[in-house]
Amino acid sequence: MSKEQKLFLKKRKIKKIFILLIQLLIVGLFFLMWEVLANKGYINDFVFSKPSKIWQTILNLINTGNLWKHIITTLKEVLIAFSLGIILGFMMAIILYEFPSIALIIDPFLTLVNSLPKVALGPLIIIIAGANIKSVIIMALLINLIINIITIYNGFLQTDHNKIKLLKSFKANKWQILFKLIIPNSYKTIISSLKLNISMSLIGVIMGEFLVSKEGLGYLIIYGTQVFNLSLVMTGIIILVIISFILYNLVLYIEKVLIRNC
Repeated sequence: MSKEQKLFLKKRKIKKIFILLIQLLIVGLFFLMWEVLANKGYINDFVFSKPSKIWQTILNLINTGNLWKHIITTLKEVLIAFSLGIILGFMMAIILYEFPSIALIIDPFLTLVNSLPKVALGPLIIIIAGANIKSVIIMALLINLIINIITIYNGFLQTDHNKIKLLKSFKANKWQILFKLIIPNSYKTIISSLKLNISMSLIGVIMGEFLVSKEGLGYLIIYGTQVFNLSLVMTGIIILVIISFILYNLVLYIEKVLIRNC
């Protein structure tokens, strides 16, 4: 490696560290200002709480053994909804691509279901599936599945038709074209679908927990609202932000691995 390359990599590493430190500083200043303004009375700490109260709430939840129970419940539901959404969305996208007539028939219904406020279906879901984890996962699937189907299917459609004609000229069948060209050519779209899926799954799970769950971070937020414990509500929201950040970065790591191996 030349000196110029080493210098370039060193500068890039220093820049990444600098950006990370600035981001951490912004977060730290945000919580500091929140605490100071709440203590001075400029912010109503009953409504918006404050970092010291939130930290004490987290410690109380840890001591009672409830924190990890709620986090694990939500994570389990998110991962199930995420996995089902990707698998079913991928399979449906393949069917729509391979059978254009089906795509033309289903397209308006996909748009209709996607535009429908899913929370309106909550009572119906509870009646059909029961007041349990199934209802939460179905709610999350309703939110993430249609988006996955549309995103992956549109990615398939963007494949260069000249390349498809070239493979057909070499007598490749439709499955060879699909797995050797269409899917590899759509890796970036599939990764984008993963990013959307993880956030939509988390949103769907929280909405489901608002309606029916007796465990999970969504339940924690709703319970805090019902008993006017706003510190508990803010604790649930902050933990959700942290989980969302971790899951999103996990998908980014998967993206790097897939691109490196392509």
